[in-house]
Amino acid sequence: MALRRIEIDGKSFDISYDIINPSAKKDIIFLHGWGSNKEIMKVFIPYFDNFRQVYIDLPGFGKSSNDYVLKTQDYAKIVDKFLDSAGIKKDVIIGHSFGGKVATLLNPDLLVLLSSAGIVMPKPLSVRLKIKTYKIFKKLGLQGVRKFFVSADAKGMSENMYETFKNVVDEDFSEFFRKFKGKALVFGGDKDTAVPAEAVKKQAELLNSKIIMLSGDHYFFFNGTSAAENREKIKEEILKAL
Repeated sequence: MALRRIEIDGKSFDISYDIINPSAKKDIIFLHGWGSNKEIMKVFIPYFDNFRQVYIDLPGFGKSSNDYVLKTQDYAKIVDKFLDSAGIKKDVIIGHSFGGKVATLLNPDLLVLLSSAGIVMPKPLSVRLKIKTYKIFKKLGLQGVRKFFVSADAKGMSENMYETFKNVVDEDFSEFFRKFKGKALVFGGDKDTAVPAEAVKKQAELLNSKIIMLSGDHYFFFNGTSAAENREKIKEEILKAL
């Protein structure tokens, strides 16, 4: 593991990263999802021997620092400056979930989305009622009940990361997907409830990309009996697209 200090917009971030195959000519960058870190993406290490593989902890996750309230655009600016300072090219960027939105803003030559966030789907009635109830409590000055209402993705967060989570959780990235002009591959899990097939299909349409549905849940490349087969398929599609 290495750390690199990034200064941007008057803010400082210590970015934790790992580089595999540092002498390879073509770069492939891995961006994890919300609440995760670079370690989960390292399941891809054996699949890209001919690439310089770059695994990054996004600010506030893993061993990367964050003392600020950020937006997705801030994450993209930070990662972009990190890549530039480290001399890493944006040949291929693989983004999972929240990392998919950051990857899209970075405009790589080949964008690879794995169950990417960014398409806002209607919330179930139970979630809408939970949000409404919390807002009532908040108006009554009972902010202390927040811990009983936050989602699993937000539990245990610092206040600045919780505010960041609120900034990014319900972003509609449709216009950013539509404006992306590079090559794109869009993957989804057929049992994913966080990013359902309908959202994956819309992403593919906006990006003018083929859609590849694989067997599994939100972590179809990591969990389940088909995970290794899914990683092999992801590799195959990437090599075909280059």
